[in-house]
Amino acid sequence: MPPPPTTSNGNAAAPPPATIPLSNALMTKLKPQKSSREQLSRHRRRRLSLDHIKGHDTSPPSHSMTGEIRHTTVVHASTKEDDTIRYHSLHDNKYLQYFKGHSGRVVSLEVSPIDDGFMSGSVDKTVRLWDLRAPTCRGLLNLPASPIVAYDSSGLVFAVGVNHYSRILLYDQANYDKDPFLTITLEDPTLALVSYPPRPIYMTSLSFSSNAKYILVGCSGDAHYILDAFEGHLLAKLEGHVGLERRRMDAPQTIDPSKGNSGEEVSWTPDSKYVVSGSLNGKIVIWDVQNLPVRSGIVDLKTPPTRLQPLATLDGHPGAELAFWLPDQSADNEEIAKELLRKK
Repeated sequence: MPPPPTTSNGNAAAPPPATIPLSNALMTKLKPQKSSREQLSRHRRRRLSLDHIKGHDTSPPSHSMTGEIRHTTVVHASTKEDDTIRYHSLHDNKYLQYFKGHSGRVVSLEVSPIDDGFMSGSVDKTVRLWDLRAPTCRGLLNLPASPIVAYDSSGLVFAVGVNHYSRILLYDQANYDKDPFLTITLEDPTLALVSYPPRPIYMTSLSFSSNAKYILVGCSGDAHYILDAFEGHLLAKLEGHVGLERRRMDAPQTIDPSKGNSGEEVSWTPDSKYVVSGSLNGKIVIWDVQNLPVRSGIVDLKTPPTRLQPLATLDGHPGAELAFWLPDQSADNEEIAKELLRKK
């Protein structure tokens, strides 16, 4: 087995230092946080209020490098010439900043909900931490496989998923030069009932629930997972859709898992009561996750997750069309949910 992940740090003012073990965690810190921040422990963390939520900024549009991503600017990865990340002003139709450093395609990109930072994960097996106002990364995490990244809703915690090792590392944003405060092993014992050895899980996205209690793990196969974000228990397995790994419905499943077309096709609803996912057959699948099991204590990897079937399956668009869905504001949401349950 390859050696454990290692990290190194660097900035524009000085050459990068030597690589340090993962036990010493990442790199230079981001902006100093307030001294009143609650400390994170290995198995428990307290939540702080969120003062700024991405996408809800009501201030006037800004076209300068203010550090906040307004509705008129966007950060995106590019493969046009190289693997540079670009900060683009939609209002002026020009690039405000270029972020160079990755030597491979960027497959995961997440913006901090509270400050000027963002993270990127690449097939070059690195995670880089950036600031919108600087073209060079503020930190670098070397990993043994392609990573995916996510911030929690408060911006105090970020997660790094490492495929081929089935590990999710959770870091305290204020102390990520330390060990990850929680290392989660994603292992589904029900897969051993299908084949042995069980087929590995290929993670393609991570997202925290709005209350930061759960982590939704999007996968390329025919199941997504929900984990307890405080201790790492595997709580639920979301079934009933067709994963995007195979690209076509008539394509056979391979022995080794792959990403396929999978990416951000699964997400929480804003209230985190439901999970919505796309499916290879063109359907849109919805799961009710309001009654997840409660588990505590030592994580038992042999405990099977609760297997959830869809609450509803909607007809999508199996072609090259893009559909936008609007809620029926005149309807009673509780009554609609009850009616769906009765039909089920």
